[in-house]
Amino acid sequence: MMRRAFIAAGFAFAALTGGLATPALAADAPPPVTAQDHILGRANAPVTVIEYASFTCSHCADFHNTVLPAFKAKYIDTGKVRLVHRNLPTAPANVAAAAAAVALCAAPGRYFDVAAVFMRDQANLQTTGAQPWFAAGIAASGKTREQIEACLNGPTIRTALDAQIEGARAAGVTGTPTFFVNGTMVMDHSLEALSAAIDPLLR
Repeated sequence: MMRRAFIAAGFAFAALTGGLATPALAADAPPPVTAQDHILGRANAPVTVIEYASFTCSHCADFHNTVLPAFKAKYIDTGKVRLVHRNLPTAPANVAAAAAAVALCAAPGRYFDVAAVFMRDQANLQTTGAQPWFAAGIAASGKTREQIEACLNGPTIRTALDAQIEGARAAGVTGTPTFFVNGTMVMDHSLEALSAAIDPLLR
């Protein structure tokens, strides 16, 4: 049942994720942060960093696995930055979109737990296949497999992911990970590059 749901999700989102490499005609600021976003950090932090990422993107996994711990300690845990995570599925887009949907379907407060598992285990996709990867993500979601499946088959998640994809396109995002630091695009995911964009805003 769950495997069929993932396949269905992949087909459902394939139309949304086609042609992601095509640049937007005119770049704009990313959509404002709303209650529907998934956020790490204080709501009133002086700097907002919006990250567009894909659960099948190796550079995104590198950021989450090797950079985010230090970034979190330096900026998020100290109340200086709030990090907003948004999805922009990349190849294989059906797998990335289905993973994004699982994260979006997670219990309240568990989105980043699922994201951490998918990023941590991403390298195993080529050796173990998608089934164990998705199973680990579901285990971190705070919901049962049946609850996740019901959520995947509903219209709400497709609408939410569609909005994130369209917001990325409107903002001129053409690859992942891409960051916006108080609205300014930063494509380098190193701690040094992000610090260079953030620190002047804190002075």
